[in-house]
Amino acid sequence: MKRRTFIGTSAAASVGVLAYKNGNAMPNAESDTYKLKNNINHSVCRWCYKDIPMEDFLKNLNELGIKAMDLTGPEDWPLMKKYGIHSSMCWGAGFGIEKGWNDLSLHEELIADYTQMIPKVAEAGFTNLICFSGNRNGMDDAIGLKNCAEGLKKIMPVAEKHGVVVQMELLNSKVNHPDYMCDKSDWGVELCKQIGSENFKLLYDIYHMQIMEGDIIRNIQDFNQYFGHYHTGGNPGRHEIDETQELFYPAIMQAILKTGYKGYVAQEFVPSWDDQIAALKQGVTICDV
Repeated sequence: MKRRTFIGTSAAASVGVLAYKNGNAMPNAESDTYKLKNNINHSVCRWCYKDIPMEDFLKNLNELGIKAMDLTGPEDWPLMKKYGIHSSMCWGAGFGIEKGWNDLSLHEELIADYTQMIPKVAEAGFTNLICFSGNRNGMDDAIGLKNCAEGLKKIMPVAEKHGVVVQMELLNSKVNHPDYMCDKSDWGVELCKQIGSENFKLLYDIYHMQIMEGDIIRNIQDFNQYFGHYHTGGNPGRHEIDETQELFYPAIMQAILKTGYKGYVAQEFVPSWDDQIAALKQGVTICDV
């Protein structure tokens, strides 16, 4: 299942992981070999595990020591709270990835939608709410940036009042989201500067930005003050973040820690293993530097 559909409707050994695939043994969460340092606050994106019933998945998160889940809405929050799982990136406002803040004709509805949703996020005890630029549809990037800033500035007083951070996700337009406008760090950083509020940040998706621009660690070092949240994913393929792909996540996590970041890092790879929870356990352990 592709993420756009859901929203619209190193190496393991190098970090001490006895990884397994398709049935080979791996230590359980209670064993000494699986003990999280928790220097990184771990989260996971729900859509990657859509085939696992929500309550079963929440029990899995408790067993793994994962404290939060991304891309959830009000319909999910009561059950999440039952299991002590925080909603680290909320959704439920807007029109999805392809239709967003760069389109002036949508501003009236977007402003009304986010104005209603921001207090709900705050009332539930959460702080992050996702948003999207939308596709270009022939629009110049400079015009789109101006349009996004114009609209988003109008909801900043509400976000500031309720202590909610609205975060625009950086996505690749090369493989997964053709024509998406917010597809480069420098474009997003300029948008942050034009909005000029600590309640607007970028969701820095490492997988997507590896595809679009690379230089992941340097960009984290240079632009971390504009990054409010992080997503993982293996490239190529958006699968496990182990030796099967080109990114070295322990070094990336160390770079994030050195910035003083205290938020969540959410696993957003699509498991290719038969045992999806084992794949998630491996990913969290790799990132637990």
